[in-house]
Amino acid sequence: MAGTAKRGLGRGLSALLGEDGLPPGGGEEGVRTVPIESLEPSPLQPRRTFDEEEIEKLADSLRRHGVLQPLLVRPAPGSGGGFEIVAGERRWRAAQKAGVFELPVVVRELEDREVVQLALVENLQRQDLDPLEEAEAYRRLIEEFGHTQEEVARAVGRSRSHVANTLRLLSLPAVIRGLLRSGRISAGHARALLTAADPVALAEMVAARGLNVRRTEELARRSHRRKSRPRPSADPDVEAAAEAFARLLGLRVTIRPEGRGGRLIIRYSEPEQLEELRRRLAG
Repeated sequence: MAGTAKRGLGRGLSALLGEDGLPPGGGEEGVRTVPIESLEPSPLQPRRTFDEEEIEKLADSLRRHGVLQPLLVRPAPGSGGGFEIVAGERRWRAAQKAGVFELPVVVRELEDREVVQLALVENLQRQDLDPLEEAEAYRRLIEEFGHTQEEVARAVGRSRSHVANTLRLLSLPAVIRGLLRSGRISAGHARALLTAADPVALAEMVAARGLNVRRTEELARRSHRRKSRPRPSADPDVEAAAEAFARLLGLRVTIRPEGRGGRLIIRYSEPEQLEELRRRLAG
């Protein structure tokens, strides 16, 4: 289990750092045991929050099975013998809860640039990021470190189209990103909303009604077709009449001519407005 995880991370990093991947000496013979107090989190770790419930589960596993996978560390600058955790901070946190006093590590001389990239890849490979955290990690690897979408996809074992579609989530309005982060809509919903004529309005409706992704995609397509359809030029007399009704009623009014007649649409947002309109019409 430990070997598999390490090899997977090495393959991921090699897609970004070249065929050598991690610096030489990454086999089992490079593992050593160090006191837990000699380890410290890296200030370059992009993940700042850790799920306490997941940490407790990992701590329980460590109590029963021990630490099966070594941490990747580098000498901590100015620590006089301490080490900075590059990959494995969750295990370090769980080990403290489990009462473990020593941890297996692999020590590497790594530059800051390599540390950040490796930490991003580790987080992505664990697949416990929310969709926006995942998108932000992809963005950093591409914009800050100059990697292509194809290279990033190979590093994390996903398709290039998945990386591209996930990156598009960052272009969504803040309201929709908030719904996505809170879990009220899924990444599938969010991707469908990208094509909607009014994505915020549709997102709020999807969240309120609990619509599935397929229904969201259908509504987004319809709204896009409506937006693309050319509208007839507005009749100034009709628009003036609509404005007059709106001033009279204190509500939004739309008039849509249809042949010799048409539709008068009065919009209200609260039941009290509807009751007031009823009283007015009743005289």
